[in-house]
Amino acid sequence: MATIEGRNQRNHRLHAGAPTVPAPRTNGETIPAATTGAGPVRYVWAAARIAVGWVFLWAFLDKLFGWGFATPAAKAWINGGSPTTGFLKGTADHTFGGLFTTLAGQPWVDWLFMIGLAGAGIALTLGIGMRIAAAAGGLLLLMMWAAELPLTTNPFMDEHIVYAIVLAGLALTGAGTTLGLGTQWAATPLVRRFPILK
Repeated sequence: MATIEGRNQRNHRLHAGAPTVPAPRTNGETIPAATTGAGPVRYVWAAARIAVGWVFLWAFLDKLFGWGFATPAAKAWINGGSPTTGFLKGTADHTFGGLFTTLAGQPWVDWLFMIGLAGAGIALTLGIGMRIAAAAGGLLLLMMWAAELPLTTNPFMDEHIVYAIVLAGLALTGAGTTLGLGTQWAATPLVRRFPILK
């Protein structure tokens, strides 16, 4: 008994001086440490947020200016090209090809697609509006996944689904508060009035 008590006292002394990492706060609410993790875990989620944000933002910029990676300059949106035509026209033989090919090149589809890419990219990179970014980005990804059905390399799983799952994790863990402007964004009068914009 004395040995167990002595060991407990030693453990208490060892942990008494251990540094603690406070859980991030969003709009006056503390996000549970169990969801955000502490120390390195928060930075891993922040790095994932910035990386996925850059994927969206780069797709927007390349389609807008035609920097020659996925979009040649002649097909850039600013040069009169359609950012949706190439991808959607290529789905003609897929499960939902009839639906998606009719949407290809429609101006309203191009605008919604580009706004979705830019909005999700900016929000994720800055760490603001994570809920809206995750919902909009996830919807965009699921539609691109559906356009490619049936998949050729896997029965149902591809990078679109993986990215959508990561987006949900980013929103649920408050990843915008680390290396981002999530805390400041949540404190604005607009977000206090409409918490869905966090």
